[in-house]
Amino acid sequence: MSIRRALAAAALLAALSAQAHTHLSMSMPADKSVVMKSPDHVMLTFSEEAKVTSLTLQKGSEKAQTLGPLPAKASKDVMVMLPPLVPGEYVVNWRVSGEDSHIMSGKFAFTVAPMVMSAPAK
Repeated sequence: MSIRRALAAAALLAALSAQAHTHLSMSMPADKSVVMKSPDHVMLTFSEEAKVTSLTLQKGSEKAQTLGPLPAKASKDVMVMLPPLVPGEYVVNWRVSGEDSHIMSGKFAFTVAPMVMSAPAK
């Protein structure tokens, strides 16, 4: 096998291996979304069953708060309750252990921006 073919095969194998790891397929609230009221929970949907090992919520530059309780078993869909949130920008950081034992992490952000009713013009 030529060196060029060997390198191409190695690159393909690396790409396939990277795609096999767990990733976040969807979140609720959705990444970069604006919600009109404080959500009562977050929902994370992963590409495969995963065990959540860490989940935090951070508003702006404030200290991150740990969310929980976390599910005891691996699952594709994870729902965790949230405390009441005041208007602002939030980041949810997650870390999971996938079926292949690889640790994966990521984050998504959303904004709580209640609709403000303006006074009628005079």
